[in-house]
Amino acid sequence: MTPSKLILESGECFAGTSPSWQTGDFFGEVVFTTGMTGYVESLTDPSYAGQILVFTYPLIGNYGVPGSSSWESGKIQAAGVVVGTASATQDHWEAKQNFLSWLEAQRVPLLAGADTRAITKLLRKKGVALGAITTAGVPSSFFDPNETDLVKTVSCDKPAVLTKGPKRLIAVDCGMKENIVRHLAKYPLEIVRVPYDYDYSEEPFDALFLSNGPGDPAKNTATAAILKKALKKEKPVFGICLGAQILALAIGAKTYKLKFGHRGQNHPCLDLKAGKAILTSQNHGYAIDEASLPADWEATFLSLNDRSVEGIAHKCLPFSAVQFHPESNPGPKDAVYLFDQFYRTICEAT
Repeated sequence: MTPSKLILESGECFAGTSPSWQTGDFFGEVVFTTGMTGYVESLTDPSYAGQILVFTYPLIGNYGVPGSSSWESGKIQAAGVVVGTASATQDHWEAKQNFLSWLEAQRVPLLAGADTRAITKLLRKKGVALGAITTAGVPSSFFDPNETDLVKTVSCDKPAVLTKGPKRLIAVDCGMKENIVRHLAKYPLEIVRVPYDYDYSEEPFDALFLSNGPGDPAKNTATAAILKKALKKEKPVFGICLGAQILALAIGAKTYKLKFGHRGQNHPCLDLKAGKAILTSQNHGYAIDEASLPADWEATFLSLNDRSVEGIAHKCLPFSAVQFHPESNPGPKDAVYLFDQFYRTICEAT
């Protein structure tokens, strides 16, 4: 390990060490997650594309890395990793490799030995920031991944039929986690996974699913425009995370950037219809402006931490979405019932 540092665009510098293979500058948006486990699922989640992920839990890597069949995508999606302690050994029966060798094999930069508590307190105070993991000096400029088309980099290339069944579900891939596919595949559906900009609006379908994904939802104008046309068919629609924000934009509502986002597996939400609280897994930096929702739409879930909107639904038509991740991986399974609810809606509507 060699001396290195995390430098924020605002000037703050946090010292640590990096593997010897790692030289130069590695840029991203610096965010933090409060999850105590699930570092493999988090790092392979496409929603983290373009972001340098700071883990608040002090020890990362101690149970190694399982086979890729349990990852949330085919590779590490985060632009960088910052930890307090990176374990060089692992102890778990499913581990196929250790954490450090995994990062090296995928050429993902690491800053270890950093004061992650201080970084997190700063991000909570000032908001998420652009930054760089570097073994050199202060960069002359900082790259903003949110100014790029991040969804394009994580979406599938062409339509693909994933499963067969009597009802046709079009799943719009904006960076879809594999555990979402695993949950949807439990139902007797023909699941057709399509790219984020694929125009399915004139095709036959029984329901639509809108996936999670990275970046600023306002960048996804093509995806929202296609969805707006498809909503006229009044078929069941369900969205998760970025999918919720795209649904909001398609109906004329607005989104805004949260100060430091919601990332972790311990976020309490209130189910307004059921009148109960659930623990949720979350990974989003933007939210839906409740005041901008059309009159025939309503908020269905609220964050119990900051009262931001965590779910929306049409008051009459079978359209709904949530900001959190009911499929978990990592995280609690309190909200998994939403998949059953969506399937029942499909059966009742067709």
